[in-house]
Amino acid sequence: MLTHDENELLCRVEGTAPMGQLMRRHWTPICLIEEVSEPDGAPVKARVFGEDLVVFRDTNGDVGVMDEYCPHRRVSLVFGRNEDCGLRCLYHGWKMDVKGNVVEMVSEPAASVAANKVKHTAYPVREWGGFVWAYMGKDYGTPTMPEFAPPAWAPTADTQVTIAKAIVPCNWAQILEGAIDSAHSSSLHSSDMLPARIATAQTTETTWLRPSTDKAPRLQVERTGYGFRYAAIRRPIMNAASNDYVRSSVFVAPATTLIPPNNLYNVANINVPMDDTNTAFYFMAWGHKRQTPDTATWRKFLGQTVGVDLDAKYRPLRNRDNNFWQDRDAMKAGNFTGITGFPNQDIAMWVTMGPIADRTHERLGASDLAIVEFRTLMLDALKAFQAGRAAIGTGDLAIPSTVCAFQAIVPKATDWRTYAASYVWDEAVPALDPSYST
Repeated sequence: MLTHDENELLCRVEGTAPMGQLMRRHWTPICLIEEVSEPDGAPVKARVFGEDLVVFRDTNGDVGVMDEYCPHRRVSLVFGRNEDCGLRCLYHGWKMDVKGNVVEMVSEPAASVAANKVKHTAYPVREWGGFVWAYMGKDYGTPTMPEFAPPAWAPTADTQVTIAKAIVPCNWAQILEGAIDSAHSSSLHSSDMLPARIATAQTTETTWLRPSTDKAPRLQVERTGYGFRYAAIRRPIMNAASNDYVRSSVFVAPATTLIPPNNLYNVANINVPMDDTNTAFYFMAWGHKRQTPDTATWRKFLGQTVGVDLDAKYRPLRNRDNNFWQDRDAMKAGNFTGITGFPNQDIAMWVTMGPIADRTHERLGASDLAIVEFRTLMLDALKAFQAGRAAIGTGDLAIPSTVCAFQAIVPKATDWRTYAASYVWDEAVPALDPSYST
């Protein structure tokens, strides 16, 4: 367990909070590209690290990520006019381009040079892997700002990345810990991730199949410059005397998890702190276009469809007030949780921990090794950053392109650390069955 002060350091991201400052030294997803797909379309509100932002695509198709509030009288630009390559405030007509330049001040005299003296906060932007990214470190726009690098789950421009998004009302760290906690899946998700006599993990249109019934994995961790790798080692259903079933996940600091794949596509998640008590949770399937589900299919499979499971702002309709739509009759009939969609099962657990989990009262066990490593690693990384060292996972510490999550049944003598793994990308594998669709 952590002390109160350690918990505060780990979780707080707003303003000058040290963890927020460390996280700002990474390129960060701000919203989905689909949210701002239309030139001169409606601006979108975003909130990251406690900072309110407005995102818009201008007439030329360029995307801007700016301070939400007009530099004049601080009214919201989300309601502004997106026109003629700029966002115009409704209050007095000031207009800013995607770089934060004030290009018009219609409320000022024609001879005024005031526009030359005002620069609105606008962050560097890249579009990649289905996201609008921005760099929000205090060194943005300077030579020390890192170049954007494709994330491990979108290594190339032709990688299909399919994303489900949910706004979860709790701290980023407890969500991240859920993503790296392999042991919970054998209980919480036991009605959706079913044991089967198969040679490798597989997916169907309704479930993920696993070749193991073992609910108490042995965990091993390998710390790295970008985070850590770890293995959850279970007994396989077949040939258990000679083989192990290994599921190796990768934590990429500060907030990404590469999750062991199935037979068709890879899986990852990234957790973007909106503020101390709200998180944008993104869950991605990625890989070859023949084998990776499309957006509608993926969101339906996960129970994360806007208008069905989420409101128009990606907030889950399942919540504490309605018991997350838990079906007790289904539980009596054999469903373990009574909650449909395994991300919804996770969300119920994260939210019921409270806005910021109180880790001073926990009682951890052997299955929590990765959780302990995450906390220790990030607090160590924070100390190093405050001492003037580079932020974890940046520069020479960035994750190598050869690192990936994997799952495999291997001989017991195999060392998972040196196992020759590669991400799932094989045109020879059959495409998704037509039944795996909406």
